[in-house]
Amino acid sequence: MIEFFFDCSSPWTYLAFHNIQPLAKELGAEIVWRPILVGGIFNTVNPSVYAQRETPVPLKARYMKKDLSDWARSAGLAIKMPPTVFPVNSVKAMRGCIWLGKEMVPFATSVFETYWGGDKDISQDAVLAEICKKVGIDEQKFFAGISEQSIKDQLKANTEEVVARGGFGSPTIFVNKIDMYFGNDRLPLIREALLRSKASAA
Repeated sequence: MIEFFFDCSSPWTYLAFHNIQPLAKELGAEIVWRPILVGGIFNTVNPSVYAQRETPVPLKARYMKKDLSDWARSAGLAIKMPPTVFPVNSVKAMRGCIWLGKEMVPFATSVFETYWGGDKDISQDAVLAEICKKVGIDEQKFFAGISEQSIKDQLKANTEEVVARGGFGSPTIFVNKIDMYFGNDRLPLIREALLRSKASAA
């Protein structure tokens, strides 16, 4: 089993979200999608992210942009970095993922594509309404659903859980509950972990 803790506001998460699905399908692994707020993680255990944004190392920042572009090309995805609005408040989108439950993947996919590919501000209700229409969600039910306290509480609980389990950003991925991986570039290691797990269960 794969647990995928994610926030749509992260470009590396967009890549991993896209890339892990065929990997899981190929190896017969179930993905449990766990929406979080990465800002909540940064505030709690990883505030250095904010310092890096305020005073970036120019050479490292330039390479990171190339690295992201290379990975996006490899995945066949369009990513604009940085988007016009960055960082973005993704709380409504992530509550939407919680509200949709097992049906969240088409919505989350569209949120990623709209923000990272389309350069639209996913914090805006009008943009979220467009996404709802695109994937066939009743927008009135959507906005009512994401305002429910239980949905807000679950998003907070997921965020607190991933920190408690050792996570410090998005995406944080667990194989079989205890084996943690961070980031899109760890997918080859996740593949190996899944193959080991399958071999030991055989």
